Amino acid sequence: MAVGGVWGKLLHVDLTEGRHWIEEPGDEIYLKLLGGRGLVAYLLLRDLPVGIDPLGPENLLIFAPGILQGSNLPGAGRHGVGAKSPLTGTIASAEAGGWWGHEFKRTGYDALIVHGKAEKPVYLWIKDGAVEIRDAGHLWGKDTADVEWALQAELNDKRIRVAQCGIAGENGVLFANIVNDINRAAGRGGLGAVMGSKNLRAIAVRGNLNIPVSERKRVTVVSKWLGDNYKTKAASFVAIGTPGNVNSLAPASALPTLNFQDPFFPQHKSISGQLMQETILIGRDTCQACPISCKQVVEYEDKEYPENPYLRSDFLHKLTISKEYGGPEYESIAALGSACGVDDFIAIAKANEHTARWAMDSISLGMTIAFVMECVERGLLTAEQTGGFLPRFGSAADMLQAVEMIARGEGFGVQMGQGSKRLAAWIGGDAAESLVEVKGQELPMHEPRAKHALGIGYAVAPVGADHMMNMHDTGFAQPGDGIERVAEIKRFEPMPFNYLGDEKMDLFYHEVNRKHMLDSAVICHFLPYYPSHVAEVLSGVTGHEYTPQELLAVGERAQTLSRLFNLREGFSAEDDRLPRRVMKAFVEGPLAGVEITQEAFLHARNHWYSLMGWTAEGVPTAERLQTLGLSEMLEGTELMVATDL
Repeated sequence: MAVGGVWGKLLHVDLTEGRHWIEEPGDEIYLKLLGGRGLVAYLLLRDLPVGIDPLGPENLLIFAPGILQGSNLPGAGRHGVGAKSPLTGTIASAEAGGWWGHEFKRTGYDALIVHGKAEKPVYLWIKDGAVEIRDAGHLWGKDTADVEWALQAELNDKRIRVAQCGIAGENGVLFANIVNDINRAAGRGGLGAVMGSKNLRAIAVRGNLNIPVSERKRVTVVSKWLGDNYKTKAASFVAIGTPGNVNSLAPASALPTLNFQDPFFPQHKSISGQLMQETILIGRDTCQACPISCKQVVEYEDKEYPENPYLRSDFLHKLTISKEYGGPEYESIAALGSACGVDDFIAIAKANEHTARWAMDSISLGMTIAFVMECVERGLLTAEQTGGFLPRFGSAADMLQAVEMIARGEGFGVQMGQGSKRLAAWIGGDAAESLVEVKGQELPMHEPRAKHALGIGYAVAPVGADHMMNMHDTGFAQPGDGIERVAEIKRFEPMPFNYLGDEKMDLFYHEVNRKHMLDSAVICHFLPYYPSHVAEVLSGVTGHEYTPQELLAVGERAQTLSRLFNLREGFSAEDDRLPRRVMKAFVEGPLAGVEITQEAFLHARNHWYSLMGWTAEGVPTAERLQTLGLSEMLEGTELMVATDL
């Protein structure tokens, strides 16, 4: 029986040789992996030589929509991107919203695998199965909006969707991202640097093909359920979106402040989502087929807001902010704001615009700048080392200058563009004590001392610290949708945020496998679907029956394949750690005295290993690979697998 939801075609493009070809994988690949992260990890394991330079031509850059893209299911307008990360050396796997993934899927391909490196800047033009490699010399060095508009004009179609590396990717910033639709990003792990290293400036896509869906009615029923329930089930996203987290997290000492040093940011109302709504927000944007419209759109030019006491800025009459680049989400506000001690919302919004204009991950960007600010404060950096640039906590001007220096590769910006871990090694001395990273990737803007299982998730995420392929304890600390959702597979009672016992890690196992499944499908985490909804949609699209329980295996396959990739690249259980700073208790505030002990951390991590079918050293067993149906798929692949239980 054929699989619905796919074309059965993977498009390979070799930029070195200037050719492309089509691979037709068997149905098993689609049914077991779905697409997204699962497919990315499988292809990297299968095709990427061990130990390659992430910025060398051998690296593969993979764009992988899931099996639901093109079906018009709300929340499925996303796509995954992956490669070997230049920032961490681990697998890089990120997802982006917007319309690019949907449009690419309608060109007749299920994934794009880019090989090699072009001699000069090029872009790909993919339309309804046709593939061209075109000159991009005229696009090099341009802002993302200008590149998208130029390609739409050049190809005479305003409905063309464009994914691109930005000037940060051109300049080899190791946390450059890949931006599509001008303001949506596959944002972590340095995928933009991989794209730039291949001299691939952009990928323009236009599709008119309708993906085959086996039983459309089953998809329609779930879509209608969402339409009837999203205003209550996703009320916070409808009302304010992620920026609402600023004012809710700050009083709980859960808003990262001064590089995760302080328990409270007194000026949090000056960087809040509520302030943005009252001042510079002009609208809300959404992704393909999604009714929620959670994305911010801001605009600002030479205007005063004297009626708002929280909007105080040295830049009110100096900066303009363009609506084309969207607006800041919570992660950007906290990373470029409170983490750097900056309470100037106009400056934060401008820095966020730059992250879209030049294509940089706002989390690693803000946390690297915060790290530099702390090193300056501690006297570990001198003007001689930095060419005179000594940014200070709380300085909006310094933060903005650092953003531009990094993107353009100017002066000390070259060192900052390597990320905080490499920068600490360059500085030397005690600089590493100020690092807040896992596997070289800077922590997102969620406090592990306020969510202890989240801290385990930071430690074991295959890409380095990540808040999406993770569990947020506060969603399971009381009765509600979190507990009800997981109850479709296994029933749990609510558990405190600071509990790390075996039962919490069992819940963690279920929730994190669900997240990896969503990133394989690829479905937005913000949509309030239960496992039964996803199983019903997958069954309707593919024509093969899925149960909620079987979805866990999809996520576990994606995690296991990612783990196998990292193991062969030299990572081990020793790399599954947390920075000491975020384990140590604050001395004041709501979290005073709340710590994550090393004993509790190791017990929880190792118990999760056992739930995954891994050894105490974090190595998947051959028996578990067989149970997951991965053994035959990986035959002939160089793997590190435990054969003795």
